[in-house]
Amino acid sequence: MEFSEHIKTANVEDVVLQQPLHPPSRGTLCITGHHLLFSHREEQDSSGQVLLLLRNIDAIEKSVENLSGYLGPFTNVVNSKRASGSSGTIIIKCKDLFVLQLDIPGMEQCLNIAQSIETLSCLDCVADMYPFFYRPCDAIFCDQWGLSNPEKHYTEMEELHERWRLSTVNRDYSVCVSYPTAVIVPKEISDDTLKKVAKFRQGGRFPVLCYYHRKNGMVIMRSGQPLTGANRKRCKEDERLLQAVIEDSDKGYIIDMRSAQQAQQARMTGGGFESKSCYNSWRRLHRHMERGKTLQESLIKLVEACADKSHNMGRWLSKLENSKWLSHVQTALSTAGLLVECLERDGHSVLIHDSDGIDSTLLVSTLAQLIMDPSCRTLEGFLGLLEREFVQAGHPFQQRCAHSAFSHARLQQESPVFLLMLDCVWQIWRQFPLALGFSEALLLRLATEAYASNYGTFLSNSDMERHAAQVKDKTQCLFRALLKPREREQYTNQLYEHTELAIWPSVHPQSLQLWRGFFLRWTQQTRHLEEVQQEIRNMVIESGKTALSF
Repeated sequence: MEFSEHIKTANVEDVVLQQPLHPPSRGTLCITGHHLLFSHREEQDSSGQVLLLLRNIDAIEKSVENLSGYLGPFTNVVNSKRASGSSGTIIIKCKDLFVLQLDIPGMEQCLNIAQSIETLSCLDCVADMYPFFYRPCDAIFCDQWGLSNPEKHYTEMEELHERWRLSTVNRDYSVCVSYPTAVIVPKEISDDTLKKVAKFRQGGRFPVLCYYHRKNGMVIMRSGQPLTGANRKRCKEDERLLQAVIEDSDKGYIIDMRSAQQAQQARMTGGGFESKSCYNSWRRLHRHMERGKTLQESLIKLVEACADKSHNMGRWLSKLENSKWLSHVQTALSTAGLLVECLERDGHSVLIHDSDGIDSTLLVSTLAQLIMDPSCRTLEGFLGLLEREFVQAGHPFQQRCAHSAFSHARLQQESPVFLLMLDCVWQIWRQFPLALGFSEALLLRLATEAYASNYGTFLSNSDMERHAAQVKDKTQCLFRALLKPREREQYTNQLYEHTELAIWPSVHPQSLQLWRGFFLRWTQQTRHLEEVQQEIRNMVIESGKTALSF
């Protein structure tokens, strides 16, 4: 693709930039195939520049006007030249909730810039996106693209080897398009059996192991819904697989993240649930979690509430409540807590799924492991957890993060599941400030990168798509970059204290707060809070250095 075809005006002089937390400034605006660059006229160093990845732009609003013959009451010598012609304004709303305004001299130039932004910010072809062109100075391509892979994870978990095996039944992605090439399954279940089970589960997502609890040997499995349909179709291979999971245990739990009514309705369209008569060793629990369009609309309403500048307390609280975002946070954390209760307190294995197993299933599994397992709470452990439970497990980032809260496009498959998960992690981080080895800055970075990134980690919708697009061969890995010394220092929690205990977050309404670090990140109040937190962090680092010197 030739990006120049979409750039009618490459640069414009005398542009005025207005952005949060900074006074208006005048300078030069340049547009490239992937970036918008604004360079301040008064500043000569890099601090006077704004570099915006076009992929981060969610929506733009443009307006033009003819100023010929009009001199307004605020006209001065600097802008009198503009008053004799025409001008335009572009308001850019980004996926990370950053909003800026560009005042551009010349109506034609304004329209050209706006058209270029609209086109280049919505590229569909993965190979045309910036991660394929990004080359940091220390870029090194190596055989190991991510932090780990299913084969390495299985090898390191020696406790699994007696009863579990690594299956490559999906090595060519023919059994399940959203699974990786290797998965962990019960040892006594053959690949032929897995193929039959895959046909009985939504999207081919047959039950696979995602977590082994070292304390008691219980496991978390995840899958898609069973395709029982209106005729209550059975699959004996599926029943045998689940029975092999609990072996001689008295029972297991199936947590279905749909209401009982939704699960019943799913049967009318070919889906369904595990019936008690066929899975008599398993007890089914329903915990309804919203996803898809409902969750996306909730995000839109929340961001709208946060942008309300009326300063009316009643209006603010009403809008916050109507968004229902904190209700989604509460539901996700309470469902993860239920899973941990089944595994940690009751000592039973759990199978979790919603309808297709690629959204709330992954969210709850991630939170449960963070609550239970101390190895998931370090910086490396948390990034490894996200890699296993979201990237490798087939969360469709390309579809879910196509737009954020500002887009005027019709909602299709967008849904802020990953952002909701990060919000839940922030709630845990806030309630247990010493228990997590990473900082809030990491969560903010991940929230931004999921929607627009220099790295290829969140590109595509599955491992199969990443393989087809050669993402692992031609892009850099975000998780590896975050573990480099300079980045590691920024994203490490200096107050972290290791604990082997499970951390149980409170889900009472009084315990949950708006994640102002993200949703109000471009306000003056949040900036002051960030400065204070940075000062505390610097003091902790300095005190640590002093202690080491003695």
